[in-house]
Amino acid sequence: MIIIDFEKQGGLVPVIAQDSSSGEVLMLAYMNRESFELTLKTGIVHYWSRSRGKLWKKGESSGNVQEVREIRVDCDNDSILIKVNQIGEAACHTGYRSCFHNLVSNGFLKKDGIKVFDPEKVYGEKK
Repeated sequence: MIIIDFEKQGGLVPVIAQDSSSGEVLMLAYMNRESFELTLKTGIVHYWSRSRGKLWKKGESSGNVQEVREIRVDCDNDSILIKVNQIGEAACHTGYRSCFHNLVSNGFLKKDGIKVFDPEKVYGEKK
């Protein structure tokens, strides 16, 4: 039986999504118990959207779905690493492959990556 400590941090645990082929870190998001169980059941990653206050199936709007390849839990059972098959070019809602496309250089943020889609066209909003 999998025991994740959802209560330690108010019902949510941080989740890192990593590309199972390249090892690239794609994003950090959060899961509650329901989204974790749905992910296990379907094999498609589901998160809890803190900003919208609801379950979120990764790729439901953009088509950039994450298929589960492997799930790991840290030693305290309060953080999750999910290795995924990233379907679609981007994991980030801003249109980049990875949410970690900002490089700190000389104390400033610099874009380090190629934007693969226009969020305004996909979501109808400016990101």
